[in-house]
This record gives sequence, C-alpha cells and structure tokens, in this order.
Amino acid sequence: MQNRIDLALELKEEKNIGSAQSGIIVKTRIDTTNHIKETKIIIKNKKGEDSLGKPKGTYITIEAKDLSTNDGSFHKEMSEALFLNLKEMLNKKKKILIAGLGNAGVTADSLGPKVVNNLYITRHLQKEGIGNYQFELSAIAPGVMAQTGIETSEILESLADRIKPDVVIVIDALAARSYSRLNKTIQISDTGIAPGSGVGNHRNEITQHTIGVPVLAIGVPTVISVPAIIHDVFGEKSLENVSENIDEEFISMHVTPKNIDESMKRISYTISEGINHLLHN
Repeated sequence: MQNRIDLALELKEEKNIGSAQSGIIVKTRIDTTNHIKETKIIIKNKKGEDSLGKPKGTYITIEAKDLSTNDGSFHKEMSEALFLNLKEMLNKKKKILIAGLGNAGVTADSLGPKVVNNLYITRHLQKEGIGNYQFELSAIAPGVMAQTGIETSEILESLADRIKPDVVIVIDALAARSYSRLNKTIQISDTGIAPGSGVGNHRNEITQHTIGVPVLAIGVPTVISVPAIIHDVFGEKSLENVSENIDEEFISMHVTPKNIDESMKRISYTISEGINHLLHN
C-alpha cells in the first residue's frame, strides 16, 4: 500500500536511550512529512519499574499537533501508524474483543463508545462462514458503574470467560498531564488500564491479572486538571503557592477544549480506522 511505503521511508530512527541494564529502552521515530512522532518506552525489569513507577511492558505514544483538526489525509497517516503498532503488539493473536470504556453521554468521556460505533465487527460473520478476515473482531461499550452498578472489570472478565478472546483491547479517554498533549496523542500500552484514575475516580484495574487474557490499552488525553494547567503556565513553585490560595473544589476540576465535540468525532474515527485496517492486512 502506497501510504505505508511513504510512511516507512519518512520515518527517521533516532538514537535509542537507555539499555537493558538500566531496565528502560526508549526509541523515537519521526515522520517528517506528516509531523508524526512515535515514542516507544520498553520497561524491561524491576529496575525500570522502580525508575518510572510503571509496570513492566511497552508504552507507545503517537503524537501529532493536528490530530484533532479536520484533515482527512492526515488522519489516514495517523490510522496507519496506529495500525502498524497494533499489528506488532498483537503478534499472532487473532480473536480480539474491543471494549469502548467511558460514558457515551459525556462528550469528553465518549471516546471508547464512539470508536466502537465505527468498528467493522466480524465475529458473527465468521461464525456464519461469511467473508475472509485476518482477525475475529467483537466489541462492547459497557458503560460506567453509575449506569450499570457493575465494575467494568467484572463485565469484561465474564465476557472474556464466555467468548474466549486471545486479547482484549480497551479504549478510554485519559487526563492529560500537559496541555501540549491534550487531544494530540494516541497512547498504547500492553499493561492494561485503571479506569477513572486520571480524574480521581478509581475503579478496578483492567489487566491480564483481572480479566484472564492479555489486555492492550488505547487512550487519548481529552481533559486536563486545573493544577496541570497552572503547572504548564507558571511552573512547579507557582503551583505550590497558587494551590494554597485557591478553593479546593476549583483545584479538583478538570476542563476540556471548547471544540471537544468535533475532536471526539475525528479522533474516534481515526482510531476505529486503525483497528478496522487490521481486518484486511
């Protein structure tokens, strides 16, 4: 495919940082034509876990300042970058369950359900012998605990036990640590996810340990906290000083850009196209 060839030619490998001895390996690639930057962090061992405060695994960030803009050709390149990374992480796993996490009624939290709405589902077709697809794809948007009264991890554990997927891919909106990442990055990891943790609403983690099968996570930062904004503008010292003089309710707030409706439509479509691309490649 022409797009894939062009992308590969324009990616420039930068010098890797870290080593197996340090427990952390960082690889960066830049698509100079489309201004897409990919950063892969591999945590190899306990030493790496202690250094970064994250569990052992692979963490990928695909970053582009134009991710939320209305540029059809650009979104093809982002979908292609997501597809290539997913295909590598899936390895030989063929039966995929997609879980679109979040509340479809709250725009900034609707990424997961919107992605599910745009997916081409194949599990039922393959059971009927219709079509020839590379992957068996099924999907669910389980809602949130306030709507169901059930932990999302419990729903997915039960479903995985029933339909026996090789892997679960969870898709969720994230809280940004910096405004520069808001609606501008797609993040992928093979260590699962803790829903709601970014906004102080901790739910049971969704990992291989809790679900029983490997879990990949795809996320996009769609909201940012007031302290993160203050830190971006004034720095760490000012954050400490300002926090003392601001109402606690205000400090706990999370905000999102005014164009979040359009951004969610575009970004969710970009992610769904990256996943749909798996079916024919």
